[in-house]
Amino acid sequence: MKKALFLLPFLIVLFIPLSSLAPTQKQPELPPIKIILTGDLMLDRGVEYMVNKYGNGDFKFPFLKIADELNQADIVFGNLEGPISDKGTKVGSIYSFRNDPRVLDGLTFAGFNILSLANNHIFDYGRLALEDTLERLKNASIDCVGFGPAVIKDIRGTKIAFLAYTAFGAAKISESDFEKVKQEIKTAKEEADILIVSLHAGEEYQKTPNQFQIDFFKTAYGAGADLVVGHHPHVVQPDLYSLGNFIFDQGFSEETMKGEIIEVQIQDKKIKNILTKEVKINDFFQPELLK
Repeated sequence: MKKALFLLPFLIVLFIPLSSLAPTQKQPELPPIKIILTGDLMLDRGVEYMVNKYGNGDFKFPFLKIADELNQADIVFGNLEGPISDKGTKVGSIYSFRNDPRVLDGLTFAGFNILSLANNHIFDYGRLALEDTLERLKNASIDCVGFGPAVIKDIRGTKIAFLAYTAFGAAKISESDFEKVKQEIKTAKEEADILIVSLHAGEEYQKTPNQFQIDFFKTAYGAGADLVVGHHPHVVQPDLYSLGNFIFDQGFSEETMKGEIIEVQIQDKKIKNILTKEVKINDFFQPELLK
């Protein structure tokens, strides 16, 4: 009897599943979520001329040199200068833009899935063209910000929110609106893991931000924004105050034919890396990455 009791612990060991003795395998880490932020995007005027003359009227033409880079991202964001419509009447200055509805083919080809409409050109052809733009973007599965609450995208379980503001046009903000902006940012951040804010402001062709830009960036970061980027000056400014032009027909200077795209890498619901890549716009108004 004593001998049997002595053997019992060893018999128990034999019944332990072998799988529990195997080393625990570490789960492979998921690739980071990638967001690409671009600068000012205008597909009218000289850009449309190049599309019709050299691209057989196909609006994929402006994106041919950059689409492969953009399509590696989960989210591609830009500032759309002017409505996408064949409706409305020009109500702006001689510098008024209205993008042909065919541009949607190019935008989807390049992977754009969210656009800011918060700028001084979105009302260039009145409310009718704006409403038409909203409907066309919706049908193309492209979200837009600048009117209404934040847009929130869920990418593999991470919620990424976007807000956009402008210092110009019918939906413009001023310093007196900063308290409202802070509240909107706080609300958006409560609903998302990452919040990116876009600002259309500053002085055209100036390489340094003005006081409004500086104050807005400070306010947005203080309210909880994870990243703030700017548009409108048409030239690159430091610290993301302006990403410059992405697609534009301003061939009168070297500075307006350059820009930046920002690659944001997100892992474990946090920004892990921010890469700045230089873009040069060629003579056909196509952006190309500088090597």
